[in-house]
Amino acid sequence: MRLATYNVEWFNALFDDNGMLLEDDDWSARYNVTRAQQITAIGIVLTAIDADAVMIIEAPDHNGTRTTVQALERFAEVMQLRARRALVGFTNDTQQEIALLYDPDVLNAVHDPVGEETGKRGAFDAPRFDGVFRIDLDIDATEDLVRFSKPPLEVALRTPGGGTLRLIGVHLKSKAPHGAVDEDAVMQMAITNRRKQLAQAIWLRQRICGHLETGESLIVMGDLNDGPGLDEYENLFGRSSVEIILGDGEPRELQLYDPHARGALGRKIGAAHTSSRFYLSHQKRYMQALLDYIMVSPDLRARSPVWRIWHPFDDPVCWDNEELRQALLTASDHFPVTLDIKLAS
Repeated sequence: MRLATYNVEWFNALFDDNGMLLEDDDWSARYNVTRAQQITAIGIVLTAIDADAVMIIEAPDHNGTRTTVQALERFAEVMQLRARRALVGFTNDTQQEIALLYDPDVLNAVHDPVGEETGKRGAFDAPRFDGVFRIDLDIDATEDLVRFSKPPLEVALRTPGGGTLRLIGVHLKSKAPHGAVDEDAVMQMAITNRRKQLAQAIWLRQRICGHLETGESLIVMGDLNDGPGLDEYENLFGRSSVEIILGDGEPRELQLYDPHARGALGRKIGAAHTSSRFYLSHQKRYMQALLDYIMVSPDLRARSPVWRIWHPFDDPVCWDNEELRQALLTASDHFPVTLDIKLAS
């Protein structure tokens, strides 16, 4: 079975309010890329990876007018994708949903949230992801009330043979310091935003521990917008959100594993895997970063899964296929990550 995570930059801008594709020569939300070009490129990429299920990060919006499921299933129909059924969980107001696109002939998938509803007062112990998490990160003696701007998508998967698996789709994101007028304000806002992101990671980690302690097979996948050494404020808190979610330093049976994350944690300098590529206009160059992960529970790691980042410059197969190489660069500023694994029937 192949599972994938793919952050599709501004997928929402490629649909009208009826979920119909805007396949024309107007500009997409991606720089110097038309909507038709981006639509075609995404289709080429998803066809190439041919996954049984894809966790779509930045999926089309779901609100009073638009419907994530309708848009994704329309896209799958037009592109004749095998993964043609869509699932969404708690929606948000960022125009960037988390959704699962899957093959209904292979898998049954349902949104299966865990945790108690909290109301505005919140709770300390792994509340439901659309609730409020109470936490004091012990750097300012102030208790924080934290919400997910993009609540993780909790999926219960079942294979035709009756095997079960839990997926958690994640898009952690701290806001950029918009509105800051000087360096002190930028620093203060950056620290505040990182504190919120780490609190979300701790919340997610509590949920992960709950699943692992009961022996469930678990995969956490998506865009964590963080990694060891990614910014200068990491040392203030001691750990990145990636380390927290993996359970770094905890008993092995409570740890998740991703080889790309583990490699980054063990390296201070030198070669590193990357899953995204951004243009820095002020430097007139590209920056690459490892932001996208598929983390698996110990029982799944024991099945010898194979991870792959579909990076057009790092993966020889992607590089040698000119159509796929160009599609990967056109479709998004992130590249898909896949996991091939033999699951129990």
